[in-house]
Amino acid sequence: MDNLPEQIIEIHGGVDAIINNAGIVQPFVKVNDLDLAAIERLCHVNFFGALYMIKAFLPHLLKRPAAHIVNVASMGGFIPIPGQSIYGATKAAIKLLTEGLNSELADTNVDVSIVFPGAIRTNIMSNSGLEMPKADAEQEKKFNPMDPGKAADMIIDGMEKKEERIFVGKDSRMLNLLYRLSPGFASHLVAKKMKSLLP
Repeated sequence: MDNLPEQIIEIHGGVDAIINNAGIVQPFVKVNDLDLAAIERLCHVNFFGALYMIKAFLPHLLKRPAAHIVNVASMGGFIPIPGQSIYGATKAAIKLLTEGLNSELADTNVDVSIVFPGAIRTNIMSNSGLEMPKADAEQEKKFNPMDPGKAADMIIDGMEKKEERIFVGKDSRMLNLLYRLSPGFASHLVAKKMKSLLP
């Protein structure tokens, strides 16, 4: 990772932005049933992966006329999702890391944004090496995941507008509002909706 910025700069002449989008989810199980190897893998990919990228590229970004760091979190980073507690913890860590960076870099040329995607059609379960929990067609219809291309357009638009917090999807915006109004009610509502996915 330490060598990556030099390799890219040699080819392209510079880097003006990084988007830390890599992420995996955990099996839909409770913390008590999740083994430590899976927990460590989540932490390495979801948190340390982004942190290593930031540490590697930030010295270069600070030298650019204008630059941007975008970290992709999740709705699970601000509201608890049963069966995804460790995943949510890694995304909450990304949230606070991003907000801390935003404060530290306020007087520099580097803008910082945190993204909270809702349900996006990215096949994150299979890309995490997991099987999708059985859900009936009615449940899948309720989630109605967004097309990844549309989500990417919204993120780029948020970057161009220098938005600090980018909510992607109606579900993300709605849950953020609900959680801010009543954290307890919002958490219980999500737990009830997600209960069928837990073994």
